[in-house]
Amino acid sequence: MALIHFFQMLPVWLGHALNMGWGQMDYDWAWFLGNAVMILIFDVVLLVLIAYLLLFDRKVWAAVQMRRGPNVVGPFGLLQTFADLLKFLFKEVIIPAGANKVLFLIAPFLTVVLAFAGWAVVPMDDHWVIADINVGILYLFAMSSLGVYGIIIAGWASNSKYPFLSALRAAAQMVSYEVSIGFVIITVLLFAGSLNLSDIVRAQAGSGTFTLLHWNVFSILFPMLPIFFVSALAETNRPPFDLVEAESELVAGFFVEYSSTPFLLFFLGEYLSIVLMCAMCSILFLGGWLPPFNIAPFTWLPGIFWFLLKIVFFFFMFAMVKAMVPRYRYDQLMRLGWKVFLPTSLIWVVLTAAYVVFVRPTIHLPGWL
Repeated sequence: MALIHFFQMLPVWLGHALNMGWGQMDYDWAWFLGNAVMILIFDVVLLVLIAYLLLFDRKVWAAVQMRRGPNVVGPFGLLQTFADLLKFLFKEVIIPAGANKVLFLIAPFLTVVLAFAGWAVVPMDDHWVIADINVGILYLFAMSSLGVYGIIIAGWASNSKYPFLSALRAAAQMVSYEVSIGFVIITVLLFAGSLNLSDIVRAQAGSGTFTLLHWNVFSILFPMLPIFFVSALAETNRPPFDLVEAESELVAGFFVEYSSTPFLLFFLGEYLSIVLMCAMCSILFLGGWLPPFNIAPFTWLPGIFWFLLKIVFFFFMFAMVKAMVPRYRYDQLMRLGWKVFLPTSLIWVVLTAAYVVFVRPTIHLPGWL
């Protein structure tokens, strides 16, 4: 609202400065410019966050293997990601002779645009969200589901058997684990009574001192967090479920024919999706921007601090899994999704519904909780 008011009054202030007597800008134009500037600022901050989380990922992996990791470019290696960015930007874009050139170049743009679009409904703090819509979960689920199209198009357009096989794997893998993620989200929706992500966070806010006891992770939904976390690993093709990029079988997966900026866009889209899943774990189970205790000094810190801290925690877990857990076979991956996660999450939907209707109304916690 502040940006909209700023753009409405901007012609007036310029008119006074230039003695032109200009009036206020039309509200529709002010609304468009205000939201465009807000989205631009948000995307720039998000890209900087991704750059340092990528460096953090490499440092964690190096520490597990008793190495130093990136430590040359900039103090403590803090500029390594930006050096890699410049390297990718100035490399030559090579398109295979037999590839469908239009689809070959559309695929990485589609992947990164959909990855960015998902962040539109993610609340960083109370009322800190680009689009606070009442069907935020459905919108996010739709953006996540569409992400597989970028991979399929890239695999087919490359006109090579390895990328195509990888794209088929990606389609099967992402569809399989989206089913489990969907049922896990349903259990959270039953608990919160809303599809709005901000309302889901507010539903985890308690009136007592120990706010964290009201988080979904400390309720009947506790088993859903590991299912959602592991499904997020599979959904984002993260080790140990990176079967679509299995170097020993598919060279480098669906982007084996990509180089330079198109490869960079795929890489950026993957990490945007990973951090988005970390944010969803925080919102659905750890109270989003809420502090763990409703007392000073915890309440002195802004909500976005706690939200980012929880994102970093889950990203650290992603990095540790990547560094420590060996890759699954494809049949093990499918068995875990269809024979373990799907029936477990489906049963938990029924148990959660029964708990919300029959048990929760009878529970009365002490005021200090």
